[in-house]
Amino acid sequence: MTKKVVVIAAGGTGGHLFPAAAFAEEMFRRNWRVILMTDARGRRYAEGFPAERIEDVPAASLSANPFTAIPALFKISRGINEAKRRFTELPPSLVAGFGGYPSFPALMAARAHKVPILIHEQNSVLGRVNRTMATSAAIVACGFERLDRLPASATDRKRVVGNPVRSPILAVRERPYPEAPAGGRLNLLIIGGSQGARVFGEVIPAAIASLPQALRQRLDVVHQVREEQVEAAKKTYAKAKVNADVAPFFTDMGQRLGACHLVISRAGASSVTELQVAGRPAILIPFAAAADDHQTANAEGLTAVGAADVFTEQEFEPAALAGLLERRLADAHGLAVRAAAARASAKPEAAKSLADLAESVAR
Repeated sequence: MTKKVVVIAAGGTGGHLFPAAAFAEEMFRRNWRVILMTDARGRRYAEGFPAERIEDVPAASLSANPFTAIPALFKISRGINEAKRRFTELPPSLVAGFGGYPSFPALMAARAHKVPILIHEQNSVLGRVNRTMATSAAIVACGFERLDRLPASATDRKRVVGNPVRSPILAVRERPYPEAPAGGRLNLLIIGGSQGARVFGEVIPAAIASLPQALRQRLDVVHQVREEQVEAAKKTYAKAKVNADVAPFFTDMGQRLGACHLVISRAGASSVTELQVAGRPAILIPFAAAADDHQTANAEGLTAVGAADVFTEQEFEPAALAGLLERRLADAHGLAVRAAAARASAKPEAAKSLADLAESVAR
């Protein structure tokens, strides 16, 4: 029996490609052929992506500036024509779009070839490409109950499945929340998102350095910062006598997340979802410049159940953060309650639910 082909259209950032990879793993388990279609930028985040092959097609983001918009339109047109040609060779039984402008050519080619389309929106606000394709999609799957900017004509095709997460994060869910005995060690994990948050490297070390000495001495800090901020953050922690592991990237994020008592993070869809699945309390600082302020909307996934505190970027300064950290870290029982609330809000079967939907609409 010939295997069916699913083309996964995704790119732009890890936030689009991580859930796409988890979905791809599930489709492989179901004996599908998996092709990832992205562009050169998306390929940077696709190392180790579980696909039979990765195909680049030209793609571009449109802007209001005519000097860049016109070349971008030509590039997009080339990408759509290239995707159409490759679909003739395959052909796919389904195209699954996970957002980001590199997904657009494959989705438009699917529409032209009348290939069923499933889109998945990770955020609480429908992104621009997914918004454009929602009326053509057989299914509009989403990560959170809230989904703003969904066209009215597509509301009956909305399905809340959660965001698929990688296997190492699912494994954390099987581990109990670590105990924090009175006077014992406290593990604090700080992750800044795929682009790195400069403000995290400035505000957080200063806040931790200002905590009472007795609390600082109990902390084991794991802090992801931008490469150019590593040395400054290390000096701040060393001067405050705080045990800290500072680096731009950690390859063992599952282990780090499993060991931590509290997380400080942006409120990207993948970050919020991984905190839910792992069952970890958090302090979230939504990225102020995110399109449609979608990170503030994403944060509701944890704040609504009492599992996270939120700072706006305007509020995020050392004294305020230090005050909140001192309160939260002094209350081990409260942290455990918040961890349980995060865990209970998760949809750990998201990849399987999405694969079920995919198989239901594929030709």
